[in-house]
Amino acid sequence: MRAFDVMTTPVVTATPDMTIYDAARLFVDNRISGMPVVDTDGNVVGIVSQGDLLHRVENGTGHGKRPWWLELLLSSPREQAARYVREHGHFVDDVMCDQVISIAENMPLDQIAELMERRHLKHVPVLKDGKLVGIVSRSNLMRALASAAPPVDSALHDDASLRDAIVLEMHGKRWGLPKRGVLVKDGIAHLWGVIESEEEKRAIRIAVEGVPGVKRAEYHLEFPGVIPTL
Repeated sequence: MRAFDVMTTPVVTATPDMTIYDAARLFVDNRISGMPVVDTDGNVVGIVSQGDLLHRVENGTGHGKRPWWLELLLSSPREQAARYVREHGHFVDDVMCDQVISIAENMPLDQIAELMERRHLKHVPVLKDGKLVGIVSRSNLMRALASAAPPVDSALHDDASLRDAIVLEMHGKRWGLPKRGVLVKDGIAHLWGVIESEEEKRAIRIAVEGVPGVKRAEYHLEFPGVIPTL
C-alpha cells in the first residue's frame, strides 16, 4: 500500500493569517489534531497542530511567570521569546512549524511509518507536482493496519505443514529456532531451544501465533546455564 491508498482527502487547511481561535475551531469541528498551512497560491508553508496551541494565556494553560533566577537557569532569551510568541501570538503564522516534511503520493507505507517514527511526526502532507493532495496521519496507518487483518482460516492443516510454516516464519532470524526444535502434534506446537532474552521468547511466540491453524503453543525454552566461578 502507498500514501494515496490511505491518505485523507480533501484536506482541512489553515492559512498563515488565520487567527489561532479559528484554527482551534477547525480542530474541534473536524475532529483533527493537525493541518497544513497553505498560502494564497496553494503552497504548503507550514503545519499547525493542537500541540502548538496547548499552552495559551487565554485559558490559563500558559507556563506562567517563573522566578527570574529560574528563567536564567532554564532558558535563554531566545527560548523565552519563542515561548512568549507561542503563548501570546494571535495568528497561525505565529505558532505554526514552518519546517514542513512532506511525502509523495506513491511513497510506500513502510517508508512513511519509518519517516514518522524517525522524525517524531504525527501528520505528513502528501504532495503531487508540488501541490497538496492529501495528508497521512498515524490514525490513517492504524486504519490501514485494521483493514489488513488476515481472515480467519477455517481450513484444516496437517501437523507437518504447520511445522514447516513455523520454521519458515523464523528462518533467517537470529533468534529463530531450528527445525529440530519445533514439533507440532494435533495442532499444538511444542518448542524447544536455548534463548538469551525474554524478547527472543516473545518473538518466537508471535511467530507461532501468526501461523494459521496453530491451536496453541507449549514452550520448553531455556536460558543458558551459568557456570559458577570458584
